[in-house]
Amino acid sequence: MRCLGIDTSNYTTSLAIYDTDTDEVVQAKKLLPVKEGELGLRQSDAVFHHTKQLPDLAEELFSVHNGKIDCIAVSSRPRNIEGSYMPCFLAGEGLARTLAATLEVPLYRTSHQIGHILAALYSAGMLSLLREKFIAFHVSGGTTDCLVVEPDAENLISITEAATSSDLKAGQLIDRVGLMLGLAFPCGKELEKLAAASQASFREKPVLKNGNCCLSGIENKCRKLVDSGNPPEDTALFCLESVFAAVSGMTEYALTEYGKFPVVYAGGVMSDKIIADKLKEKYENIYFASPEFSCDNSAGVAIFGSMVYGGE
Repeated sequence: MRCLGIDTSNYTTSLAIYDTDTDEVVQAKKLLPVKEGELGLRQSDAVFHHTKQLPDLAEELFSVHNGKIDCIAVSSRPRNIEGSYMPCFLAGEGLARTLAATLEVPLYRTSHQIGHILAALYSAGMLSLLREKFIAFHVSGGTTDCLVVEPDAENLISITEAATSSDLKAGQLIDRVGLMLGLAFPCGKELEKLAAASQASFREKPVLKNGNCCLSGIENKCRKLVDSGNPPEDTALFCLESVFAAVSGMTEYALTEYGKFPVVYAGGVMSDKIIADKLKEKYENIYFASPEFSCDNSAGVAIFGSMVYGGE
C-alpha cells in the first residue's frame, strides 16, 4: 500500500510516498526562497512559492515512482487544536483534494506537528511507541513545545501540551543570531558548523517557569557578545548551548511531572548535532530523527495516511 503525503509549511514544500510493503519513504522537497537578510516569508509569499514549487516536486517524485497511489494525506493545519491555522497549508490541501478526487482515493487530513512526530518515530525505528504514552518535543522556527502523546482512535495520536516557550521559539533565536553573524536564512546548519569551531566553554542556566522556557534574554546576550567583538564561533556555540539548556530543562520538567516515559525529539532544531549529543549524554530512552526527517517534511504525513487507511 502506498500513501502520498503533502506538506506545505512556512519553510518547505514537500511531497513523499510511503510504501508499507517495503517500509520505504521517497521524498521530494525544497526550501522556500527567502531574500538575503530577511527572517522568513509573509504568508502570501509562502503560498505563492508553494504554488510554483509543488508541480516541479510532483514531477520529480513521480519520475522515480510510478506505482499506484492508494490514498493521500495532507497537513492542513499547524497543530490539532482549535483555531490552529496558517494560509500556507492551503496550497498543499488544494493539491491533495484535487489529486484525491482525480484518482478516486481517500484523503486524510492531519497536522504539521503530528507529521513531525511520526517522521521522527519512523526515522528512529520507533513507530511502535504509537501504542503507548510518550513525551515528544517539536522544536523549530515556529514551535518550542514539549508534548505528552497518547494513542487516539480517531486521530492516531492525541497531544497535550506540557510546556512551551513563553517568547521566542528556538528556531527563531537561532535564525536571529545567525543573521547577526552574517549567515543565510535558515541559519541552523551554518550556525552549527560555526559553533563546532569554538574552543569556548559555556554553562548557561535555563530560564524556566512551570516548565516553560524564556529565550529572549539569550538573544540579548548574543547581541552583547557580537557587539563586544567576541569570535563569531563563540557566539554561535553560546546560542546552541543555551537552546540545549532550555530543552534539557523542559525534558527534566516533563519527566518529573508526567513520568519516566520515552522521549522523542522532532523538528529542525533537533537535527543540530551539538544539542542532540548533549541530550544523549544526559538522558536515557530518548530518540532522534535523522536530519532529513527532522526538518519540515511530508514523510510523517504519508505515514499517518497509511496508518489511518490501514486501520479502516
